[in-house]
Amino acid sequence: MQNFLNLCQSAIGEEYVLLDAMQQAPYLQDWRQRATGKALAVLRPATTEQVAQLVKLCAAYQVPIVPQGGNTGLVLGSIPDRSGKAVVLSLQRLNTLRQIDIDNSTITVDAGCLLQNVQTAADQVNMLFPLSLASEGSCTIGGNLSTNAGGTAVLRYGNMRDLCLGLEVVTAQGDIWHGLRGLRKDNTGYDLRDLMIGAEGSLGIITAAVLKLYPKPTSYGTAFIRLNSLSAAVSLLTLAKRHCHNMITGFELINRLSLQLVHKHFPQFQTIFREESPFYVLLELSGSDTEEATYQQLEHLIASALDAELIEDAVIANSLAQAKNCWALRESISAAQAKEGKNIKHDISLPISVIADFVAETDQALQLAFPNCRMVTFGHLGDGNLHYNVYPALDADHEPFLTHQVDINRIVHDKTHQYGGSISAEHGIGSLKKDELLRYKSTIELNMMRAVKQALDPQNIMNPGKLI
Repeated sequence: MQNFLNLCQSAIGEEYVLLDAMQQAPYLQDWRQRATGKALAVLRPATTEQVAQLVKLCAAYQVPIVPQGGNTGLVLGSIPDRSGKAVVLSLQRLNTLRQIDIDNSTITVDAGCLLQNVQTAADQVNMLFPLSLASEGSCTIGGNLSTNAGGTAVLRYGNMRDLCLGLEVVTAQGDIWHGLRGLRKDNTGYDLRDLMIGAEGSLGIITAAVLKLYPKPTSYGTAFIRLNSLSAAVSLLTLAKRHCHNMITGFELINRLSLQLVHKHFPQFQTIFREESPFYVLLELSGSDTEEATYQQLEHLIASALDAELIEDAVIANSLAQAKNCWALRESISAAQAKEGKNIKHDISLPISVIADFVAETDQALQLAFPNCRMVTFGHLGDGNLHYNVYPALDADHEPFLTHQVDINRIVHDKTHQYGGSISAEHGIGSLKKDELLRYKSTIELNMMRAVKQALDPQNIMNPGKLI
C-alpha cells in the first residue's frame, strides 16, 4: 500500500495524508465514544477535484473509503471498522460558501461547511436556513445530507432532503456529477439527488449542495405547556394545526424524567412550573406578522386548549430571553442524559395518531422485562419522531444494564414495526442498526437497495459495512 499512499500524498500534499496514530485519533472515534476504528490513512482533500483524484486511486487499489464530515453521527456511520484497510476521507477542508442567490432563495455551499456557518450566512442577508440541530456548531452539510437530518423545524420546513435542490457528487469511479441546479421543477429522469441524500456515503461522496433559503420570520411566539397525558399532547397538536398550522415551527415533546434530568444536572435553569406533569410540550410559532399579533395567536390557541381541557397549564415567553431559556431546556436534554450515565437510545418515527398507544404499551413491556427501568422520552412530536431512551433503575449500575441492549431493542423496535413506524427517523443506519434494518425491511426493499448499491458501487468501496 506504500505506492498508494505516495500517490495520495502527491495528489493532495503530504501534510494532508495523516498516517500518525495521534493525528488520526479524532477521526477514528465516534461522537459518543462507544467505538474506535482503525484506518490505513486519513485523507483531507481541499477541493472536489482532489476528492475525485483520491477516489480514483482508491478504486484502482481497491481501498475502501469512509467519507466523514463533522463526525457527529450517532450510528457509527462515519468511522472505519477495526481492519485498518479503509481510508477516512474527511471533507472538513471543503468549507467554501460558494454563492447566495437571494432572488432564487438558495445558497450553494461545500459539503464541509458547518451547519451553523450556513445559518449565519443566510441570516446576514436577512434569510433563513431552517435546519436546526443540537450539533449545529460541529456537524457539516455533507453529513446532514448523507443522513437526511431532521431537527426541530421539520414540521414547518421538512427534512434535509426537502431543503436541498441540487448536489455535486463524486461517484465511486471518481467521476464528478455536476448536479448543482437550483431548480424546483426538473422532471428529466430518475431523481439522483434524492438517491444520494440519506445514503450515508454508500453510493458516492457529496461535495457541494444547493440549499433552499426562506424569508426570515419577523415574529416568534413560544410557549412551554404542561399536560397530564401523551394523548392530550397529540390532541393539542391537532388543535394547533387547525388554529395556526402555517405558523407552527416547533412542537417538541418532553416527558417528566427528561425535564428532571435537565434540572438535576443544570441547576442554573429556572423551574418553569411549580407542579410536575407526565408530559410537556414546547411550542413555537413564527411568521411575518407583528410580535403582538403572533403573541395573540398563541394566546388564543392556549385559551382554546384550556377550554377543551387538553392542557394543565402554560407559560408564554414574554421576551426573547425567556424563549431562549425554554429552548435551552429542550436542547440540554441530551447533555443531561450524558451526565446521568449511559442509556440505550432509540431514534424512531411513528404515525402521530398511534404514538400515545405505542408509548403506553412499550413502557409497560419494558417495565415487565426490566422492572423500574426509566424512560427518557422526548423529540419532535410534530413530525412523529421520538427519541425513546431507556435507563436502568435509579441507583442501579449502568454497565450491566447495557448488556441487555439487544433485548431492549427487540421490544422497542418490534413495537415500532407493529405500529407501522421506522427504527431510524433522523440518525441513519450506519453499522449500529444494519442488522436491525435486515430484520424489518422487506426482502423486496432490500433487494432494490442492493441493486442500486451494486450498480453505482460495484467494487463496494464506498463506506462498506454501513447501511447495507
